Amino acid sequence: MKKTKRKENLRLYTYATWGIILLAWFLITEFGLVTSRLVPSPLQVVQSFIEMMQKGYNGIPLWSHIGISLYRLFVSSFLAILTAIPLGLMSGYFKRFRAIIDSVVQFYRPLPPLAYYTFLILWLGIDESSKITLLYLAAFAPIYLACVSAVSNIDPNYLLSAESLGASKKDIFFTVVLPASLPEVFTGLRTAIGIAYTTLVSAEMVAARSGVGWMVIDASRYLKSDVMFVGIIMMGITGVLLDWVLRKLENKLVFWKGMQ
Repeated sequence: MKKTKRKENLRLYTYATWGIILLAWFLITEFGLVTSRLVPSPLQVVQSFIEMMQKGYNGIPLWSHIGISLYRLFVSSFLAILTAIPLGLMSGYFKRFRAIIDSVVQFYRPLPPLAYYTFLILWLGIDESSKITLLYLAAFAPIYLACVSAVSNIDPNYLLSAESLGASKKDIFFTVVLPASLPEVFTGLRTAIGIAYTTLVSAEMVAARSGVGWMVIDASRYLKSDVMFVGIIMMGITGVLLDWVLRKLENKLVFWKGMQ
């Protein structure tokens, strides 16, 4: 009962925060404190959303823009998960393997995406391959580093106990290392999805003609602030929903999280 009440109280704080933000937005635009060219009113944004739902943007339906962006995000994230988790876990468990992979990841990780995106376009073309590769690289590093950190933080006594019972390296990896690492791995997944989503705008602002990121960039060229707000709000909502799905999935799959 106490936990339920605490959750309800925390939700009230969240609702109050967003209520204040919306109220401030309404008052600022209602009293003309900022020109509508820069900050459109909530009503303008709603009307723009309805119009885009009916007519689309640049001849492309709004849901198609959202769909292609999510397609790029999901494909790149899936490939990153498929490769970064095993490489990260093995790098954390086997020092020789880490010596091979870690330096490469640490080299490209701090590079701004646009610094090497032009090379990806030259090598892979302007179609989906270059965009998905860019998002893949953005998502790979956080997942990989989370996996390495997760293995490094495992209590050595667990590994020694398994070895004393005659477990092989393979058995220890799948029965001790992997389950103990999953909570931190999921944290890395949530971080990676967020980074990949922010990189999506960079991927779509160059050599693209569709996607929510491209829509926002294109609207900014013509000072269509209402369209920009619609795109930003849509990206924010989908980002929150993706994080919510990952948290629910984590609670289902990593039910032992927090247990001593």
